[in-house]
Amino acid sequence: MALIIDGYNLLNAVGILSGASGPGNLQRARGALLNFIATSLPLDQRKRTAVIFDAGPEAPRGLPRIVSDREMTIHFASQYDDADALIEELILADSAPRSLTVVSSDHRIQRAAKRRRARSVDSDRWYVEILHSRQNQANRDSLPDKPQLPLTAADVDYWLSKFQDATPNDSGREFYDSPFPPGYADDLLDEKFEEED
Repeated sequence: MALIIDGYNLLNAVGILSGASGPGNLQRARGALLNFIATSLPLDQRKRTAVIFDAGPEAPRGLPRIVSDREMTIHFASQYDDADALIEELILADSAPRSLTVVSSDHRIQRAAKRRRARSVDSDRWYVEILHSRQNQANRDSLPDKPQLPLTAADVDYWLSKFQDATPNDSGREFYDSPFPPGYADDLLDEKFEEED
């Protein structure tokens, strides 16, 4: 597992559960959260993501306690006192805890992650990180792949001014500002011009 998310903790941290009571509202809140996570993570990370919910009376009836949703593993902690106990067990069972991120503001879970040297992130902080990541991706997606053509007159003037700065050296060839020291590789250029003559 690469990512373990304390589901109701995250829902509370971002304010989705405030005022949501009753199984219908909780089910919609869980669905909204799972949709947000699924659309925020790349497929390879979703395959290594577990979202854990308490399995009290608000858990969906008739569903198995472990389900798959858009490649993520969703756990309802029906065999445990609470979701925290299941999360602690998943942290302990992880074979590569240093590459594990645990999302919860619960100090008990954070201590369990720290004992295994896993990264723990407060739910509200992780949510903000994901929002920034989504915004950055949207900004990157909106950039054109290449410049729009035709170039404007101002663009043409800019590039002409850049290339007009070239001045001929004593051999009559033009040179441009270079990151190399003066004379670097001149012997190669001289050989090339000798071959052309």
